[in-house]
Amino acid sequence: MLIAGVLCVCVAVVMAVLGLRSLAGPVGTGTGTVGLIMRSVAPPQLAGAIMLAAGGAVALAAPAATALPVICVCIVGALGTVAAGSYQTARYALRREEAAATCSGSCAACTLACH
Repeated sequence: MLIAGVLCVCVAVVMAVLGLRSLAGPVGTGTGTVGLIMRSVAPPQLAGAIMLAAGGAVALAAPAATALPVICVCIVGALGTVAAGSYQTARYALRREEAAATCSGSCAACTLACH
């Protein structure tokens, strides 16, 4: 469990650094949708990092019989959280681009909530 715990903590640190880098970057980073996607994926990355860190801490501190199921649940939860967050972000970005593509530029008579 020592190896699994150390690996979980290392991956948690990498995910947290990437998430914080996405949040701490300037708002205008990227061109339009890219910057929005990068900032939107950061919260699920941070949540996944916290789950992995918790799993790593349990793997390092608890007996092997207890740590194995907990670390499996933490890894699956972290992967699911990041995957669901990425999927939702991609859907939002596609809807936003689609709404912008249908915009004709006459905002006075528009009923869309694009901007």
